[in-house]
Amino acid sequence: MPPKLIALIEKVLATDSSLSFDPQKLSRFMLGTEGLEYFDKKQRRLMAVITLTQSYEIKALLDLANQCAIDETLAFSLYPISTGQNWGYGTSQPAGLSKNIILVDLGKLTDIKHFDSELGLVTIEPGVTQQQLSDYLQLNNHDYMVPVTGAGPDCSILANALERGYGITPYTDHFSAVTSIQGYWANGRPYQSAVNELDASDDKFVDKTFKWGLGPYLEGLFTQSNLGIVSQMTIRLAKKKADFTSFFIQMQDDALLEEAVPLIRQVLQDYEGIVGSINLMDQRRLLSMFARNPKGNATHQVMNNKEIKTLANDLQAPSWTIVGSIYGSVGVVSAVKKEIDVIFKQLPCKRVYSNSLAIVLTNKVINKLPDWLIIKIPIIAKVAEQLDSFNKGKEIMLGKPNKVALKLAYWRHKGAQGFDKDKLSPGKDGCGLLWYAPLITMKANKMREFVNFIRETCPKFNIEPFITFTNLKHDCVDSTIPIVFDLSNAQAVTDAHNCLKELVEEGLKKGFVPYRLSIDQQQWLLNKDSDFWQTVDQLKTSLDPHNILSQGRYNPN
Repeated sequence: MPPKLIALIEKVLATDSSLSFDPQKLSRFMLGTEGLEYFDKKQRRLMAVITLTQSYEIKALLDLANQCAIDETLAFSLYPISTGQNWGYGTSQPAGLSKNIILVDLGKLTDIKHFDSELGLVTIEPGVTQQQLSDYLQLNNHDYMVPVTGAGPDCSILANALERGYGITPYTDHFSAVTSIQGYWANGRPYQSAVNELDASDDKFVDKTFKWGLGPYLEGLFTQSNLGIVSQMTIRLAKKKADFTSFFIQMQDDALLEEAVPLIRQVLQDYEGIVGSINLMDQRRLLSMFARNPKGNATHQVMNNKEIKTLANDLQAPSWTIVGSIYGSVGVVSAVKKEIDVIFKQLPCKRVYSNSLAIVLTNKVINKLPDWLIIKIPIIAKVAEQLDSFNKGKEIMLGKPNKVALKLAYWRHKGAQGFDKDKLSPGKDGCGLLWYAPLITMKANKMREFVNFIRETCPKFNIEPFITFTNLKHDCVDSTIPIVFDLSNAQAVTDAHNCLKELVEEGLKKGFVPYRLSIDQQQWLLNKDSDFWQTVDQLKTSLDPHNILSQGRYNPN
């Protein structure tokens, strides 16, 4: 890095911000779960890492990058991350392959700039994590829920919303809950909505209450793009309700899927706003939550039918499990619970509720037992472990972040049993994980076609076909298929990527289109000559004339 450029960068940084070339520090940001360095052999590298502590430095860096772009000896590009925990999609690795990429770490921008306890509107910076917001709400006795995800408590709330992530709390679609954005386009021009610009009041608060602003809606351009950097975001939080219960509908017969789909759709339509999103998980996916890999974690093989049957009998895992949540007053929850019970009585199924007497009493008994006794008696230990996972799943539905979902990434990790379950970090721990996340029309025959497609395709590449449907609305389903593999095994890495590629390419022919892509997929799947991406390129050329921001990210040009 030229000394002149070092001096220019250090000049615009705050005193407690930092510029680092330390190879060890740079390598930490290149730790991902995707195995890209083994599969595509492309050299993704970083020239340096800048860690910011003040949001005003964002504009200063953008301005500097644009100024230096006209001098080949000083030119550099910027690749911003929040907390860098985008597991399975690229983690914190840059999408582009340029040799002059400077990663901009926004993880220390952790200011909760404003919270309106009356309206439940919170304004946060990029580094605010699920856990930080949870601690803040709890400390101040604010009865609102964090928009949690399974990615874990250390993940950025702002970044997840910009990736158009979702969860299982009442405001399922996290970007839909974003009411206001401020930031900078890649050319350094500040962005605030037209409502904010027109507002002549002292607090300029009304902008935080209205998502759509005035004039063309530009804030969507900050999502899944490389057009600008968001410095702060206002999010509408869901208020905690007086009562809550989660429900688990268990079906032993795989063939009941077609009968269950219209019933799930009915619940989503009839109880919108009371029932959150509904997850539908197959038997293998459920076993991955509660069982240990019977093949041994390092074995590059899928479970056979005998192993699945043994585990399913041992854990009483059904063929399909429908998981949802009911939020409301005591009366509303009680009434809707009865209604859901009536709806699903049409199926031969078992219906379990988290507030049932059996679960409440089992929790009380387990909590009173000494740890040594639980460990000593296998059957009690098994019940305690299952109950712990069950309770942590319930916590997520209540907006309390935890790491229970991260266990999935360790299914084929050689040292899976040696990690502290409260300190899991898939990238740092060397887990192999990719995601196939297509949209599927919520029709029973289409969902069955998808199930058959996954179950036929994944085993060809020695990938366990774990299936989860997340019913976002009554008409649209997203399926998250985790491609879990041994990152230390070169053949396993190759198989995982080939599996993902076949799922995507063959899935497109069936109408299964991903809503989210890894940094590798963004390069080979998106057609730069299509009308859509040509339009994106025109926007990029206008807002980033020197191509200094997040090269290659959701932009194939």
